[in-house]
Amino acid sequence: MAFTLAIVATVLVYIWFIEGRGDDRQHLAAAIVIGLAIWHDLKHREWGFDGKVFGGASRLAAGWTAAAVGGIFATGLMAGTIHDRRDFLGTFLWLVVWGGAQQWVLQTTVLRDCQRATNRHAGIGIATLLFGLLHMPNVFLTVMTTMGALVWCAIYDRYPNIVPLAVSHALTTIAILYAFDEAITGRLRIGASFLRLAAS
Repeated sequence: MAFTLAIVATVLVYIWFIEGRGDDRQHLAAAIVIGLAIWHDLKHREWGFDGKVFGGASRLAAGWTAAAVGGIFATGLMAGTIHDRRDFLGTFLWLVVWGGAQQWVLQTTVLRDCQRATNRHAGIGIATLLFGLLHMPNVFLTVMTTMGALVWCAIYDRYPNIVPLAVSHALTTIAILYAFDEAITGRLRIGASFLRLAAS
């Protein structure tokens, strides 16, 4: 699990000690994570774009995403926090890219690393927990990402194509942004930036 441990360490150092300090070191952290994922995927020859399973991945992701988005909006309706936002399309397209990048690293590197270190099912659980814990101490986001990662990893384990997962990630995130206010989401911040927001 050397690749996974290095990625987790890089992300933790960034979110707890670097983010929000007004410099460009986030690019270095991103480059390290991307470089590690590329190195891993070159070594194991898996990039997450198996076209033969695209249909199966899409069907499973669509069903889960529809249920998740429905549940998110129902909860927002009960909480009275549903609100409008600007630039749906721009936000959605950016979230597909951002979600796709996260899914690529999570699935092709972290999940597969964890599965090789343990077994198929335990690897899903470990990868899910790691993904969720990286979103601490934002409890809301930690819970949401853990639930999402469990489903996304299970889908990828069966149908290794990240494209439907990127769209699912984007749609569930944008549903959260529309359904809940910043008091609930913590502005989707994690690590030290979340603590600074909570203290302000």
